[in-house]
Amino acid sequence: MWLPAGGPSATLPSNEETAMSVRGPADSQDVVVPIYQEQASVSKRRIVTGKVKVSRVTHQSEKLLTETLAQQQVKIDRIPIGKLIKAVPKIREEGDAIIIPIVEEIPVVEYRLVLKEEVWVRRVRSKQNHRARVMLRCQEAVVTRDPVEPPDASEATEGIVKTNRAT
Repeated sequence: MWLPAGGPSATLPSNEETAMSVRGPADSQDVVVPIYQEQASVSKRRIVTGKVKVSRVTHQSEKLLTETLAQQQVKIDRIPIGKLIKAVPKIREEGDAIIIPIVEEIPVVEYRLVLKEEVWVRRVRSKQNHRARVMLRCQEAVVTRDPVEPPDASEATEGIVKTNRAT
């Protein structure tokens, strides 16, 4: 920047003559003052500040569960019939019962079918409450942090480079 010889009250350079312009002195009374500009260069690096450890812990707790269990049994009744028939009856259902006809051929001068018995198969349903103790497991994550010594101030600014440059 050029400062006029008249001191601080003297006229400053115009917009065309910027403070950063480089030119020779207009006359021998002008004083040239070099201006320095500082520039910083920044680089990055990783610094370990701590470690993290994650582990699982399993807890067990005993709980009483109550649940209604459905149960189905089969009851078989044999009902004697002893009736003469002409054809074999089909298996049929009546309500919850499946009826299976049992036939027998008996020798007579002629063959006749006699309904000897019917087997009735019924479904009997019942419900009852059932209690049982069971072990339940649950996992949780446990995080622990191990601190590391922080770097010195000189190490932290190691990547910053200062340079001075005349403009």
